[in-house]
Amino acid sequence: MPLIETLARVDADLTAGRVPVARQRLRGLVSSFPHDLTLRRRLAEVYRLYGDAAEAGRWMYLEEDRDADETAAFEARYGSPGWRMKALAWHGPEAVAATSFAEGQLVAVRTACAEELGRSVDWDDPASYRDGLEEKYGDASSEPWTVGGVLAGVGCLVGALAFLAIWVNGVVALFD
Repeated sequence: MPLIETLARVDADLTAGRVPVARQRLRGLVSSFPHDLTLRRRLAEVYRLYGDAAEAGRWMYLEEDRDADETAAFEARYGSPGWRMKALAWHGPEAVAATSFAEGQLVAVRTACAEELGRSVDWDDPASYRDGLEEKYGDASSEPWTVGGVLAGVGCLVGALAFLAIWVNGVVALFD
């Protein structure tokens, strides 16, 4: 789906209150267009609707007018330069960044990661910065449960049960 069409759907989703759908569409767009700072900014706005300062900070990290508290929350959640490289989901050279500030941020994160790992790292070679993260910082999947994670899981379970109840009622109605 073209960029303009997808953004129109994002706007429609947000207007209709379908924030999770809008978030997923924007995540897909950022993945497809990692250099587009406007998309990253819009994704940060959606995370603010959730009250998730760390994720808002993640997607505003390359912006000069970013919020200091959100940036600190992002840096705390993604505690190492390697995790930040992974989280920023950048591809290609820093020189293609839309602003000199964004370029400087990307260079700083990559340089800090290279220094920490003791080797060169490259945005286009995730293995160059991901290898060693698990040994040094542990696997993120082994982290303790968070309140947000538990609430998200419960929300998924409630949604699935509601869908199942509607489906069962529909099947029962067919046989009445």
